[in-house]
Amino acid sequence: MQLLKQFSREYSLFLAILTFIGISYFEPTLVQSTAGNLIGFSMLFVVIIYAAMSVAHHAEMLAEKFGEPYGTLILTMSAVIVEIVIIVIMMIHAHNPELARDTIYSAIMLDINGLLGIAAIIGGIKYGEQPYNVDSSNSYLSMLLTAIGVAMVLPAFIDPAYHMKFMLFNVVVFILLYIIFTRVQLKSHKYFFEYREEPTCEEGEMCAEHSEINAWYHSANLIISIIVIGVLAEMLSVFMENTLDIFGLPMAIGAVGVAVISAAPELITAVRAAIDNRMQTVINIALGASLATVLLTIPAVIVVSYCLGLELNLSLTPVQTMMIALTLLVSMVNFNDGETNVLEGFLHFILFVVFVFLLFV
Repeated sequence: MQLLKQFSREYSLFLAILTFIGISYFEPTLVQSTAGNLIGFSMLFVVIIYAAMSVAHHAEMLAEKFGEPYGTLILTMSAVIVEIVIIVIMMIHAHNPELARDTIYSAIMLDINGLLGIAAIIGGIKYGEQPYNVDSSNSYLSMLLTAIGVAMVLPAFIDPAYHMKFMLFNVVVFILLYIIFTRVQLKSHKYFFEYREEPTCEEGEMCAEHSEINAWYHSANLIISIIVIGVLAEMLSVFMENTLDIFGLPMAIGAVGVAVISAAPELITAVRAAIDNRMQTVINIALGASLATVLLTIPAVIVVSYCLGLELNLSLTPVQTMMIALTLLVSMVNFNDGETNVLEGFLHFILFVVFVFLLFV
């Protein structure tokens, strides 16, 4: 009975179902006009973001149930699955070989410069300096530097005749890297990704377990929410493509939209963590999500493109390469002392503003 009462408050799920029914019925009419495409795109985008908030909520409950670093791993995995689903659907519809590359690039810019920058600014204003375990940032950044360099920079220096073989080789390497890194994160070096002095519960409370949280219920709703987002994303891809064509906008704008949808749960959780002075959680989310995006999304899109015979280009443009290089360089300088402040957050946010500006240049 309690579960039914809880389920009755899953408003995002019910709204998503109603939106799917409504848009499915009116889609043939909406796609015929500019106004119709804008209405369809806007409605679906808002509902998907709302559904993404539901993903954030259920992931947060599981995080509270199992603790760190399991919590942020669940959240980042959920966001990456959403991202993979939307990218694959849009790749099939748009037949754009650069879509996956632009989306991955946008997700990295959004996670490290946007999400982490905003969280560090908010936390810095409230607390001055926020501590975290420097071993975590060093581990994430070294992995990111290697993965991005191998998958998105190195192909520009390889004979095009060997690109597909190299990408299939990357699938094996990246899956192996992610398995090893996850084992390190959860087992042998779990303490790298924890900060012992973070406040985890109120004085006098039991911090060890949260028996009142039903893990099965939240896991099931997390999966359902991801499926719903995937279904709505397929409809969104039609309206997005039409809208971009109508206004003559580059597909890179659509890639940013995909990144925003997938990053919405992480952004919400990261801001809450920064307000609660839990910068370790913010670091785990921002850098962990970027790493998961590279190590999981790239193999997924390579396999899909290979199986469906789709053209795929993962090589960064010179501008994208410079922005990634600046982001990682600033991150290595900022995240080497175990504390964040307003200035560090502002520097990353400026890089995010530059990224947005370059979309229209």
